[in-house]
Amino acid sequence: MNIKISTKVNQSLSKVWEGFNLELFSKLAPPFPPVEVKEFGGCLKGDKVHLELNFLLFKQDWISDIVEQNRTESEIYFIDEGTKLPFFLSYWQHRHRMVKDGEGTIIIDDITFKTPTILTDYLFYPLMYLQFLYRKPIYRKIFE
Repeated sequence: MNIKISTKVNQSLSKVWEGFNLELFSKLAPPFPPVEVKEFGGCLKGDKVHLELNFLLFKQDWISDIVEQNRTESEIYFIDEGTKLPFFLSYWQHRHRMVKDGEGTIIIDDITFKTPTILTDYLFYPLMYLQFLYRKPIYRKIFE
């Protein structure tokens, strides 16, 4: 399944890139499940992000590696891939794109995910979509 959500912000490409840090990452976490950041290595190739999701009765680790990062005059992106995923995911790739748009920037969350079955892919799609739609007002507020 693929989700792509774009958000226009009124900051330069370089300012948006500078803002992709632990503080932003923490603010982007949705209210449920609560997330504890165990490790945040950054957004460069070779970095790692380790989260602990708290589902109240049990906890799940989510570990992603940054497998690619690139910068041009008009775009900066990095890709994280899940190496240890919560039980409801069997594959995860998230391409974080920042594209120059005049004086501003478009932030694009481009996510590809799979769950254990095609049926659960379709059941989880709206939940995952809403989790990332939640980011739009946060991006706008942070980068205004």
